[in-house]
Amino acid sequence: MRIIFMGTPDFAVPALVALVEAGHEVVAAYTQPPRPGGRRGKELTPSPVHKEAEMRGIEVRHPVSLKNAEEQAAFAVLEADIAVVAAYGLILPQAILDGTARGCLNIHASILPRWRGAAPIQRAILAGDPTTGVTIMQMEAGLDTGPMLATLRTTIDRKTAGELTTELAERGAQLLIGTLRDLAIHRPVAQPEDGVTYARKIDKAEARVDFSQPAEQVERQVRAFMPAPGAFFELDGERYKVLAADVAEGSGTPGTTLDDALTVACGSGAIRITRIQRAGKPAMATGDLLRGKPVPAGTSLG
Repeated sequence: MRIIFMGTPDFAVPALVALVEAGHEVVAAYTQPPRPGGRRGKELTPSPVHKEAEMRGIEVRHPVSLKNAEEQAAFAVLEADIAVVAAYGLILPQAILDGTARGCLNIHASILPRWRGAAPIQRAILAGDPTTGVTIMQMEAGLDTGPMLATLRTTIDRKTAGELTTELAERGAQLLIGTLRDLAIHRPVAQPEDGVTYARKIDKAEARVDFSQPAEQVERQVRAFMPAPGAFFELDGERYKVLAADVAEGSGTPGTTLDDALTVACGSGAIRITRIQRAGKPAMATGDLLRGKPVPAGTSLG
């Protein structure tokens, strides 16, 4: 098939690779424009999809908008059979949705209609969902409202957002290939009207550890924001990222350390921080940090 691929972050790369390796002709890759990055944020850094497509000799396009007639005409002239979308980052106007012979398929990282929207993986972890998955859906004008062609499920367990993103990206790519192979026999199924939830975009302020919550919720917060933006607390005016933590026994004033090993009281129960990163320093085991920066029992972590 002649395919237009539309994606931006690491999550989208396995799908692009799978399409090429399955023998499809990817006629163009649409992605977000290069953003400031590199040393001191001064260099423009292309997206992961941009880099992968360029390496494979695929034409890369990164318009800031798809709303103007010129961009829509440039899309249509590619005469693609279908477009595949994976975490692209732009809303697709109707002219784009109708711009290929078979419309647009989206790889969405949840079992719809639960967690429509921008941050389904993080929201599933924060909510304590036992399972999540991937949905291949036919796109329409609404926010992740289109009919479903295929789904797969996986358990969340104690996976971080990063680990779950990697898993769903790989499994979603294979589900996509199977869906395209059997497209003629797949019958789109309307999403259920019950169970709709929305995964709003992550606000960096949410990453501040809220020790007033139960320990189980604090531990989810750590996993949901690992690796980015990173759950954090402040001590002596310095920010510390919490990279891993376990639920532990203990009680006390929320946010106060209960021992010399960074066991911290929560609204109920406690958490023991096991991996941490001090501002401007590499990640390390908590024990290594405490050898150089002791945090005695009774210390308040903001």
